[in-house]
Amino acid sequence: MTAKKLIAANWKMNGSKALVDTMAQQLTNLPSGVDVLLCPPATLLQYFPANRQYALGAQNISEHDAGAYTGELSSNLIIEAGANFVLIGHSERRQYFAETDTLVCAKMQQAVKAGLTPVLCIGETLAEHQQQKTQQVIAKQLAAVYAAQPELLLKSVIAYEPVWAIGTGESATPEQAQAIHAFIRQQISDYNSVAAATVKILYGGSVNAANCRALFAKADIDGALVGGASLKPAEFMQICQSAKD
Repeated sequence: MTAKKLIAANWKMNGSKALVDTMAQQLTNLPSGVDVLLCPPATLLQYFPANRQYALGAQNISEHDAGAYTGELSSNLIIEAGANFVLIGHSERRQYFAETDTLVCAKMQQAVKAGLTPVLCIGETLAEHQQQKTQQVIAKQLAAVYAAQPELLLKSVIAYEPVWAIGTGESATPEQAQAIHAFIRQQISDYNSVAAATVKILYGGSVNAANCRALFAKADIDGALVGGASLKPAEFMQICQSAKD
């Protein structure tokens, strides 16, 4: 829907200073017609060059401003480290760290309050997919954040990540992804019609250089949240180039 694609890299608990250096060098030739966001582990944010053509993000934040929360990172700490985006509600956070819709909503509020742009991650599990509950699950995840606070949509990015396609090598077909993205946009329009026309909706789920071009050709797919392929600088650059073409 939006003209300029956004390609976001989620390194998860991977990477190194050496990878930062290689990726930064690769991205010096970044095409101008695409927006790029890198979300490395928070400890690596400091190693990216200050003069860059791409944005940095964190993979998680605390729902608290500050305090006795050992091991947590607040929005302000993330901003000081150099990030201006943050992934929130990634399926691995929901699965392994028991993050609920209520907690995801609190983190979304915290991010926007601090001036971060949150990337809300939503999507269904394999069981939910097989039970044909995809739309029900997505509607619930969106409502948990936006039903009472539709204004947050104007400051958000949304990433649809079918959990059954993450890290499995399986990907939704471009047609399947487009259908869900169109559903998400329709749901958004019920909360904020202005945001529905402008919010970026990314697809995440085993995106790579081979399948990305067909995904990007679909009307409601505004970019990608890239996992494993984002750890390969040359392939990630190919994906960015495909988003521009």
